Amino acid sequence: MLYARLHAGTLMNKFVLNLFDATHEQRITGVTSFIGEDSSGCFGIQPNHARFMTTLVFGLARFRLGTEDWQYLALPGAVVYFNNNELTISTRHFLIDTDLERISTLLEQQLIAEEENIHATRESLHRMEQAMLKRMLTLKRKTVWQS
Repeated sequence: MLYARLHAGTLMNKFVLNLFDATHEQRITGVTSFIGEDSSGCFGIQPNHARFMTTLVFGLARFRLGTEDWQYLALPGAVVYFNNNELTISTRHFLIDTDLERISTLLEQQLIAEEENIHATRESLHRMEQAMLKRMLTLKRKTVWQS
């Protein structure tokens, strides 16, 4: 009890943010607030929040270290888990910036690039599908001809 009173103004009012993506991870200590958005709308997490899990939608979240300005977190969706004053976010890719305009532009560019990649992948799959069907028809004709 004495320990809790002595340290009530330090670690108890902050939490840790763990960020994981496909290529790296980042641990940020001293977070005092997090705001994100899932399919039901916006939500906030502060220190000592109850255990919580959700999935973030594509877009921007934000967090604050102490009384500093907000830092923005751009991500293409993510899984969020909060337990024991640790917020863990797992995503394919994330960007962090204190400038809302700059990170919004980067997020928009990332979205356009992802859409272009998806379109190119779908076209490639369609071409492979067509080639496979032609090959199957050719093999079927050869089999019928040889019978």
